[in-house]
Amino acid sequence: MRLAALALIFAASAAFLSLEAQQAPKAPVPVILSTDTGNEVDDQWVILYLLTDPAFDVRGLLSAQAPTLPDPSAHWTLGVLRDEVENHMGLTVHPPLVEGASTPMQDASTPQPSDAARFLVEQSKGFSSTNRLTVLTIGAATDTASALLLDPTLADRIRIVAMGFTNLQADGAEEFNVLNDPHAWQTILTSRVPVVIGTGEVCRHDLSMGYAQAQQMLANHGPIGAWLWDEYQMWYFSHVKPRRVADFTNKHVIWDIITAAYARGLVTTQTVPRPSLTDHTRFAAGQSGAMWETITHVDTVTLWKDFFADLDHFTATHSLPPYQPR
Repeated sequence: MRLAALALIFAASAAFLSLEAQQAPKAPVPVILSTDTGNEVDDQWVILYLLTDPAFDVRGLLSAQAPTLPDPSAHWTLGVLRDEVENHMGLTVHPPLVEGASTPMQDASTPQPSDAARFLVEQSKGFSSTNRLTVLTIGAATDTASALLLDPTLADRIRIVAMGFTNLQADGAEEFNVLNDPHAWQTILTSRVPVVIGTGEVCRHDLSMGYAQAQQMLANHGPIGAWLWDEYQMWYFSHVKPRRVADFTNKHVIWDIITAAYARGLVTTQTVPRPSLTDHTRFAAGQSGAMWETITHVDTVTLWKDFFADLDHFTATHSLPPYQPR
C-alpha cells in the first residue's frame, strides 16, 4: 500500500510539472530584421508585428538595398523605416535602426561592407549553435551574406529566415528579393548557416489579400490601421488593380510576413535538400547532405488574429499621433 501511494504521488507530481511546463510562457524570440521597406507595402506589416508582439525580442532593424528605390537606396530605406517606427508608431525608444549597403555584392566571395553587416556580427556574439539569433531577411540579402563573409563563424550563431525564390523548381530561383543580389544568395547557400525559406508560391497561396478583405481587416484599428489601409490602397491602384473600373477581384500578397509567421510558430515546414545558385539565377545541385527548411503552409487565421490583437493592444496602451490620409 505504501509503495502504491508513493507511486501515485510521483505520478501526480510528474503530471503537474508537465502541465506547468506546457503553460509556462515561452521566452521571446531574439530577432534582427533586414528590410527594404518602402519598396512595397508588406514590409510595414512585418515591422509593426515584430514591434507590437511580446513574443519577439527585436535586437535591430536593418535597411536593405533595392534598385527600384532612390539612390542611395539603403539610406532612403532607413528614412522610411524611421518614419514608420517613430512617426506612425510614435516610438521614442526602439531597437537600433541601422543602415545597410546600398549596392549588391560584386561576387559571392567579396563582402559589401556596411554598418548593418558589422552590427549583425556584433549582435550575434552572445549566441551559439544551440541558441541562435534569428535573422529575418525580407529584402536583398546583401548585408546578411556580407556579415557571413566578414565573420564565417557567424554561421554558428544565427539562423536565416527569408522570403525569397518563386518556388522550388529548377527555374524557380528568380524572384525580386533574390534578383536584387544573387551573389548574396550564392554565399548563403554554400555556407553552413541554417536557412528557412518562404517562397512566393506559398505566400501567394496563403497570404493573398483582396481589396474588400483588406478594407474590412484594417477598419477600426486606429491611426495605424488607417495608415496601413492608405498604403494598401495606393499600392493596389498603382500596381494591382486592372484597367476595368469596377473590377476589384485582383489580390495583393502580404509576402514578407511569412518570415514572422515562422518565428511565431504559425507555419508548417519540410526539410529538403539544399540547392546551390548558378550565375544565371537557377537552382543547381547543392553540397552533399546540405539541407534547408522550406515553409509549406501558413496558419493565416491565427496569424491575422494575433496581428490585430497586438495592434489593438498597442493602440490602447500608447499615445499615437493622428494619421492624415494622403
